[in-house]
Amino acid sequence: MQRYFLTEAPTGQEFVLPEDVQHHLMTVLRGKEGTQAEFVYPDQQTMVVAEVIRVDDETTTMRVVEEVTTDVELPVETTIILGLAKGDKPELVVQKATELGVHHVIIVETDWSVVHWGMKADKKLARLQKIAQGAAEQSHRLRVPDVTYVEKLRDLALPDDMVKIVAWEESAKQGETAQLVAQFSRLNPGDKIAFLVGPEGGLKESELDLLTKTFGFVPAGLGPRILRAETAPLYALSALSYALELAR
Repeated sequence: MQRYFLTEAPTGQEFVLPEDVQHHLMTVLRGKEGTQAEFVYPDQQTMVVAEVIRVDDETTTMRVVEEVTTDVELPVETTIILGLAKGDKPELVVQKATELGVHHVIIVETDWSVVHWGMKADKKLARLQKIAQGAAEQSHRLRVPDVTYVEKLRDLALPDDMVKIVAWEESAKQGETAQLVAQFSRLNPGDKIAFLVGPEGGLKESELDLLTKTFGFVPAGLGPRILRAETAPLYALSALSYALELAR
């Protein structure tokens, strides 16, 4: 069943579809009276099944059939911090990380980022946010991750009580495997965790020093192999899901 995110909560059992949702449900999917879909309210907790009860020239009216309780979100608040990479890598990471349960994505420029957004940042973020919403609908999430941009690594603003892990390829080369597991073992439902991954070429040692000494990041290897910038965040999220959702 198709899922949509509403920007305004209905005040009763009947509501009119927003224009973009109406176009997709009624035109793209060829909906008609009786067609049902799932709708997540702006509180990102309430979800209902509603059906088309009336189709006019310019509006489509839905009626709530039932409220559904579901638990599909990761049990910890999860952030991916991605060093700005070239090409469509940010789009790929946002899409797949959304499917894997991320709650926040921060794009940050690092010393070895080969592209710079500058004045294009707002336009780039709007596209990434749209990708996140589409992926959240497809994967039947209750939350659409927010995507933000930070121009400098030193300008990151993260809570002190967050578990922070930076993917460090030197740790992987040396066969270090314990830190990731150790950090996961600290987590309880409701905690916060962030994974930071550098762009192509990785991070400078001076950047690692900044992250560990100023922000409290812990360097960790993500398995014995060296992963691409777009692969590492997905590995981290998959490992987190296994540790917190499957292995417990």
